[in-house]
Order: sequence, then structure tokens, then C-alpha cells
Amino acid sequence: MIVSKFGGTSVGTLEAMQRSANIVAADENRRLIVISATSGTTNDLVALSAATLDSTMREELLANIEKRHLEIIEQCKNKEKLKDGFYTQFSELREHLDFVGRDKRWKDRLYSFGELMSTKIFVEVLKENGVDAEWLDAREVMKTDSTFGNAEPIWKSIQKKARKHIQSGKTYLTQGFIGSDIFGNTTTLGRGGSDFSASLFAEAVGADTLEIWTDVAGVYTTDPRIVPDAFPIHEISFDEAAELSVFGGKVLHPATLKPAIRGGVNVRVASSSDPEKAGTFIVKEAEKKPAIRAISLRKDQTLLTVNSLEMLHQHGFLAHLFKVLAENKISVDLVSTSEVSVALTLDTAVNAANKVELTDKVLEELRRFAEVVVEEELALVALIGNNMQKTSGLGGPLFTALENYNVRLICHGASPNNLCFLIDHDQAEEVVRMLHKKFITE
Repeated sequence: MIVSKFGGTSVGTLEAMQRSANIVAADENRRLIVISATSGTTNDLVALSAATLDSTMREELLANIEKRHLEIIEQCKNKEKLKDGFYTQFSELREHLDFVGRDKRWKDRLYSFGELMSTKIFVEVLKENGVDAEWLDAREVMKTDSTFGNAEPIWKSIQKKARKHIQSGKTYLTQGFIGSDIFGNTTTLGRGGSDFSASLFAEAVGADTLEIWTDVAGVYTTDPRIVPDAFPIHEISFDEAAELSVFGGKVLHPATLKPAIRGGVNVRVASSSDPEKAGTFIVKEAEKKPAIRAISLRKDQTLLTVNSLEMLHQHGFLAHLFKVLAENKISVDLVSTSEVSVALTLDTAVNAANKVELTDKVLEELRRFAEVVVEEELALVALIGNNMQKTSGLGGPLFTALENYNVRLICHGASPNNLCFLIDHDQAEEVVRMLHKKFITE
């Protein structure tokens, strides 16, 4: 059994939907199809959730959503039925906007309209292409807690509901990104959560393979917008892919691989616009294991250095430091320590998305027991590969190549699959291009 997930660009137009439907029809083992909202729709819904939105902008955003979906519907054979269904949901969307709420629960229900509208259209496109798919409301299966905006899946409930609602031998079309709590309230798994949903579905139904159909032909050795010579990786291990997604790879949502690894589900990443290309296979053990497979770049990093003589041969200092950060919900990535100082990297973008800041209040708390220095406008470069902590002769050539750059922090040895360092934001892309040319070969 194959679970196939199609992203927003793969269902953004009728032509894109037709290509995706042809992919589904080409293999009868594709039994569970998970799709995102049409490209741009979730962004419009997020904009609609703004408390300061005026009526003119609201109508413009609603008009964008309506136009985007009607342009697809008008080209379908069963357009009258689809129009009726679309306008029923569109009316519900308008009514929901008039609710007073505007809390996270209200927003999750608002954001769910994108996936609900796209799947109602795509199920008809599938039927037009000879695939007898049954529409399935993901909220019947994807059970979560009530952390609106970033809900945590409840695995045992998902497994139980999957057995109830998904029958062997039938083909289903459902939504990514959305779920529901035990009270029936709509929840979301966070932005980019459609991949995560698909992986949870794949684990729950015991799929052999999870396909992620996107707008790129697999997982690349680095961002091809930075390095034009970057190329798709044919095969990569789960461990490497997990590091790559966490350290800035944009193709996979960082949480995607966890359920797939648990369930022993192989993952394939491929392009829906170029399906004849093999794409990238993510497997438990890759046949080839180069020391450096890929390079990723994550911008908007902050370096927090905490210095205190109290650290010297004293217990409890690090516990105190991390307690302050934890109480303020600040997420820490990399850590490097000396006898009297600790350097921490903070992902500015991630913390900002969670509405968390390194405020003056936090800094004051830290300065009660240590000197604190904050450096911004840094970037994290990560080399992803295999057995890096045991590979002789890796550090010498790498740091020779970096001799003209100011490296602010290095993390090596904690993981066999990555070596990473902080560098000035303005030099980061230049460094990635140089390292890719020096260390990555087909």
C-alpha cells in the first residue's frame, strides 16, 4: 500500500490536479491520498485571521480564495455539483469570520477550510481520471490534543480510528494539516503539517511507502537557488534526512520522518510536474554512505553567550540557565560550553513563529547570575553525512577552506550525521557555494 501526499503547488490549478490525478491512477496501490490546500489559500486564510483586518481587505482576500477555486471548478465536467459544494463551504467560511472568537480554536477552524475545499474538488478530478476515490474527513481519524495551532497527535486514537474508517482495497482522499480533539473541535498540526499528517496516516495503515509529491525532483544536495550545480540525491538514510530537515532543508517538514521511522515506512520525495524522475528514496540504511552528503543553511540565527565564574567546578549552573529559558519558552538549538561560559544558538524565525522573544525581561533574569552577550544576523551551516565523528581527515580540509571566514560556534561529535557552525549572515551563501564545490560529488 502506498500513501501519496500532494502539496499546494501540486493541486494549485486544474492542470496541476490533472497531473496529480494521473500519478494516482498510474498505480493501483496508491490507496490513501493526502492533499494540502491549493497554493496560496492558507496564506489568505491566515491573513483573514488578523484582528486588525478591515472590511475592504477582508473582501479582497475572500475574492482571491473564491477566484482561485472557481477557476479550477469551471474547467471540470461536474462543475455545477462542485459549485454547489464550494459555495456551501464558502458560506460557512464567511459565517465563521463573523464569530466573535478569534482565539486559536477559532483560527484552526478557519484554516481548515483550505484543505476541505481543495479535497472536495480533487475527489471529482480523480473520478474524472478513472480513480474511484472516497472523500474522507481527516478529523475522523487524525485525533489530537487541544493545543490549537500546533496540536500533538494522539497515536493510539489515530490507529484505532484508521482501522474503523479506512478499509482495505478502497481508495480514499483526505486532508493534510487538520485534525480534531476529543471534543470534536478542529485542530491543526502547525504550518507545513500536511507531510506530518501523511506520515501519521502511513504509519496507522501500515503502508509500505509514503510518497511526498512536491514541486522539486527530490531532496537536493543543497538549495539549488543558492548553488545551481546542486543535484537530487537518489537515496538517503532516515537519520541523514531527519538532520537535513531540522537544519533547514525545506522539502520535508521536520516532524515528517518520526512516524515513518516508527512504522518502518519507506519515504519517496518526487516532483508531481516531472513524475518520470526517480526523486529521492529515504530508507533505513542507504547503500552509499559518503562522509558529506548534503549541506543545509538556516538563516536568522541568534548567538547567546552566558559567562560566569560561578560555572567553574560548580553544579547547578546549567540547570539554572536552562530553567530560565524553559520558563520563557525559548527554544535552544546548539550548545557549546567552556569552563566559565556557555554559547547557545536560538532560531529567531522558529521562536518568532511561536511568538517567543529574547526580551529585556529574559536578559535581566540571566544577568542576575551571569554576563550576557547577544549576537544577531548569523546563519547556521550544517554538513550532513555519515560517521562524521569517526571520519579522519574531515576537520582539516574543512577548516582550511574556512580560514578566511569568522566562524562563531562549532558543533561536532554529538551526532554522527552532522557537523555545523555559525557564520556571519552576509557570508553564508558564499560559504555554502564554496563547500558544495569542494566536498559534494555525484
